[in-house]
Amino acid sequence: MLNTPRVRRGYSRADQPGQAVRELANDLTQPDAALVIAFASSTYPRRALAAGLTAAFPDTCVVGCTTAGELTPLGYRRGTLTGVSLAAPEFQAVARRIDNLEEFSVADGVELVQDGLTSLSRRMPGMRTDQVFAMLLIDGLSACEERVVSGLYQALGEIPLFGGSAGDDLAFRETGVLYGGAFHSNAAVLLLVATQNPFEVFKTEHFVASDEKMVVTEADPTRRVVTEINAEPAALEYARVHGVQIDELTPMMFAAHPVVVKVGGVPYVRSIQKVNPDGSLTFYCAIDEGIVLTAATGVDITENLRDAFRRVQSRIGPAQLVIGCDCILRNLELAQNDILDDVSCLLADQRVIGFNTYGEQFGAMHVNQTFTGVAIGYGG
Repeated sequence: MLNTPRVRRGYSRADQPGQAVRELANDLTQPDAALVIAFASSTYPRRALAAGLTAAFPDTCVVGCTTAGELTPLGYRRGTLTGVSLAAPEFQAVARRIDNLEEFSVADGVELVQDGLTSLSRRMPGMRTDQVFAMLLIDGLSACEERVVSGLYQALGEIPLFGGSAGDDLAFRETGVLYGGAFHSNAAVLLLVATQNPFEVFKTEHFVASDEKMVVTEADPTRRVVTEINAEPAALEYARVHGVQIDELTPMMFAAHPVVVKVGGVPYVRSIQKVNPDGSLTFYCAIDEGIVLTAATGVDITENLRDAFRRVQSRIGPAQLVIGCDCILRNLELAQNDILDDVSCLLADQRVIGFNTYGEQFGAMHVNQTFTGVAIGYGG
């Protein structure tokens, strides 16, 4: 059964935005819809797509983003439009847009979250904070994820946060988040969802830390550049730790051997983008001086993901929906290892809707090569 009461999933592979919206709306339209989240390939004309989605769901909160690939009811797809709708009274939602990401502050986060929660509590009287989760969709080329997620995390308190950085099908030119009938760059959307159903926000990564430690001794976090590791040129030291020559530091090498930062005993993956001419390393996340990085090696990605779903469902029961944010580097690794179809089937079986990202958010952290999401169970 594709859909359940109050939760509907769908997708379209139509090339034209008008037809794609009609097909998605046919899947998602339901009485009392409180929220529609749409994940769209960047190949669609954004203005036409946004206008179509707004017209198709005129009385519903509609948010979304452009992607580096879509997680549809049929698993991984490219060049498609997919999404989910959630209906009242089991679900209520509010969304708030964040502009000028480089100027976002903790004070802005407090004001935004308080305003959103006040509005949400009016829609679900008696709402408790343990009935609320937060999702962040953010411009994936802004390099502002750390600033925004840190400010929001402090304001959210015990409300769990996850999210993903919007993509543009690996063009790396412009990404957008959908809010108020338009796609926006240099912006983010904070979504607050209250539900009477059990849920769990979770993450998983298929890497285990080794005993090899590396201390960042010189870095520029704003540029996400690490200049020195263990007081040596960063690229040279990374290559030494992994027993390779510096000319072997390719994107696939970095994807197979990221580094891990542990915070409170929990591992968070930090991926390297490239070697720079001066021997420094550019990361996909901000790295501060003094941070201890641990070399990591990969384990079976399929079994790791399957185990993550099992653990979550042991706590909340069977999931009727998982909203997932899955790093594009994971997708590329799956394709490289010829197991993309296997994991695609797994995601479809687990009722995942979402997108391939340019980065992921979990709690107070911006991470890479990670699957983050929320699993939503059935009501009592």
